[in-house]
Amino acid sequence: MIPVNQDEDKIEERNFALPVNSTNKATELKILSFARPHMRAFHYSWWCFFIAFFCWFSIAPLLPAVKETLQLDKKDIWTTNIVAVAGDIFCRFLFGAITDKYGARLPMGFVLLAASIPTAMTGLVNSLTGLIFLRLFIGIAGSSFVMCQCWSTRMFDKSIVGIANGLVGGWGNVGGGVTQIVMGTLLFPLFRDVVFKDADVPAESAWRTVCIIPACVAAITAIVVITTSEDCPDGNYKALKKGGHMVEVSAAASFRGGATDLNTWLLYFQYACCFGVELTMNNFTATYFVEDFKLSVASASAIASIFGFMNIFARGLGGYTSDKCMAKYGMRGRIIWQAITLIVEGCLIFAFASTKNLGTAIFLLTVFSIFVQAAEGSTYGIVPYVNISSPGAVAGIVGAGGPTGAVLFGLGFRQFADVKHAYFFMAGIVVASGISCLFITIKGHRGLLFGKDLPQSSALNVPAPQVVEEDEEDKK
Repeated sequence: MIPVNQDEDKIEERNFALPVNSTNKATELKILSFARPHMRAFHYSWWCFFIAFFCWFSIAPLLPAVKETLQLDKKDIWTTNIVAVAGDIFCRFLFGAITDKYGARLPMGFVLLAASIPTAMTGLVNSLTGLIFLRLFIGIAGSSFVMCQCWSTRMFDKSIVGIANGLVGGWGNVGGGVTQIVMGTLLFPLFRDVVFKDADVPAESAWRTVCIIPACVAAITAIVVITTSEDCPDGNYKALKKGGHMVEVSAAASFRGGATDLNTWLLYFQYACCFGVELTMNNFTATYFVEDFKLSVASASAIASIFGFMNIFARGLGGYTSDKCMAKYGMRGRIIWQAITLIVEGCLIFAFASTKNLGTAIFLLTVFSIFVQAAEGSTYGIVPYVNISSPGAVAGIVGAGGPTGAVLFGLGFRQFADVKHAYFFMAGIVVASGISCLFITIKGHRGLLFGKDLPQSSALNVPAPQVVEEDEEDKK
């Protein structure tokens, strides 16, 4: 049931639009529904992450023009790329535990509002230092992923949590592809060739102005989300706590619960090798095709967008397959699928880096991106099982693996003189992460090498923060 009047201590209830389990989590996905609270949270989750991603990488396809204006070299650009994701690492650690305490809705709105400010100020940059600090502060947008995954986990039953998390994360990640198209292929040429065609330096005027658009969309989205959705199936955390219907959660205790589990760090490493790879490709793919294949910025941006657009189905497919493997083979099935996606991903990176034919490179980029994103969806099919008392903390720590991987791989691209060697460095680490799946052992479930299935494991459900039910005497 969902609270109708959350200002009262006593919670009024009504029927949900979706079938639910005993904890009011939805057992079905109805993609075309926008009903509160489950599907409203579902659609807000992916849209918020989509817009956050748009802000986060709005400047990426514009970097060739920015590089020329500010007279930067390759290492300078990679320094800003690394900083853009480095700031997100701390934020993801932080917001995981905060989400366990306050829910996903308010932190999501805060992050979008905070990220919209530096995004709108992109045009004020006049030096490398300014660009570094700008991208550092915009990087907070990436932490919206934690709220995206936690919100979905709070709303949907374990039987569909893989595909639910995969879809909201994947559709949000599509923002990376849309950014390449909208900013690099559509808006930047429009501003340069139409709006500022009479300016002294049209390209400079264009990149200094165009980022105001995603900033405004992010700010509006934040306000709408905060005012028109719920934290969990039973309502908003504040009202539930005020009415005595929810037990207070310590953010510090939640973080400790997630951080002291080895599985959290194995998944952290593995997520670094899928989402970290995606972040690296978002930063570098357009530049790679400009420099190595001599394409225009518009053409290179269009090709680079392929990587992000595969998220429309690939991440959801990874989560869906993980759910099906769980149903047939138990947790071992989820882990085996995780290993397959990572190892195949690594092999495809080797192949992509080795080709100099444009058509083959585009084909390999497409297939490579599918496995990257399937691995992301598979990872968050396992995450909700790691520690059922601290799901937000686990999601935050694992999510921080993504930008950590991007920093590591970014340093590789910055330091290796030959881009091919940087790709090989990344590919080798990805293959190693697939092998590390051998050591994942979820309590109550059989892993690939250790552990055993317990009867109660099949009934596991990832709980929302404890909601206190009234007994019969209280109701009277």
